[in-house]
Amino acid sequence: MSQVEQKIKDLGLSLPETSKPLAAYVPAVQSGNLVFTSGQLPMVDGKLSTTGKVGAEVSAEQAKALAEICALNALAAVKMVIGDLDKIKRVVKVVGFVSSAPDFTGQPGVVNGASEFLGNVLGDKGVHARSAVGVAVLPLDAPVEVELIVEISQ
Repeated sequence: MSQVEQKIKDLGLSLPETSKPLAAYVPAVQSGNLVFTSGQLPMVDGKLSTTGKVGAEVSAEQAKALAEICALNALAAVKMVIGDLDKIKRVVKVVGFVSSAPDFTGQPGVVNGASEFLGNVLGDKGVHARSAVGVAVLPLDAPVEVELIVEISQ
């Protein structure tokens, strides 16, 4: 087991199987020493546990926990491409999309769920640039979606 996977396990989590794409794309691709993930939804065992808009049907606290699940799923997609998460040199960029009620402005706090998780698992390698974007709707009415760009050692 990689050191990264051990840290995930120490947090009481396990790396899931990569979810099957919902359309015509792949979960992650490598270009040079970068891995780009597709947007990852908070799928657990192939299903969304929560749907709806953040700030309406979904609380900011719930959405923050869902963003962590998205980041975990993104790491699973990275592993699918590189085989060993210990090859991660750093997380370069995180983009978080938050399906938001019209008056909800707490997108950065929601996406902190992904950012804090990556920091807990990867330490300094998890420090990244980031965007947190409010959107009208996400696939399957998911509250949150997260994508990563990760630099790896060759």
